Amino acid sequence: MPGATFNVRKSDDRGHANHGWLDTYHTFSFASYYDDEHTQFGALRVLNEDRVTPTRGFGTHPHANFEILSYVISGAITHKDSLGNIETISRGGLQFTSAGTGVRHSEYNKSQTEDVHFLQLWFEPHQKGLSPAYQTREFSDEEKRNTIVKIMGPTTEPDAKPEEGAREIQIHSDAHMYASILEGESGVSGGTVETDRTSASL
Repeated sequence: MPGATFNVRKSDDRGHANHGWLDTYHTFSFASYYDDEHTQFGALRVLNEDRVTPTRGFGTHPHANFEILSYVISGAITHKDSLGNIETISRGGLQFTSAGTGVRHSEYNKSQTEDVHFLQLWFEPHQKGLSPAYQTREFSDEEKRNTIVKIMGPTTEPDAKPEEGAREIQIHSDAHMYASILEGESGVSGGTVETDRTSASL
């Protein structure tokens, strides 16, 4: 990505709150955490790392004019929304809501024994007042191993339907997201595996 800017934000520098049922870290200002030097990055407004205990979750609440993506690292989360979607997403799965003019949803960990660990990202859309839309995708560990996989990219289509042949989530924002699982000291650059490296260049 020629001209791309990379900002490193170390884990220990993030905002943190533990509500008992929810252990959450905030990369940008969110809820009671505020840092005027870290309010957003481009279209990315929220990047939270959440762990939710068994049988708990976020009750039904509204959103509007945000593109909201959940990426499950471990466990499983059940999504239910006012569009009629009910779905459980597990490791490697992505659940995307284009809130547009308004949508209500809930997210719960229905497991009796296992926490769910996931990333929650909110993006500002390139246009307000879009019709709400919903998408899910799943990318296995194997297809991400020692390579870069594009899992999200921008679209100009108002209903966020996937472009023909595209597997990634289609988002109404100038945002791209990639995923990789690296083994040992392997690294990747441009989708090609390179050994004896300790970091990935996207």
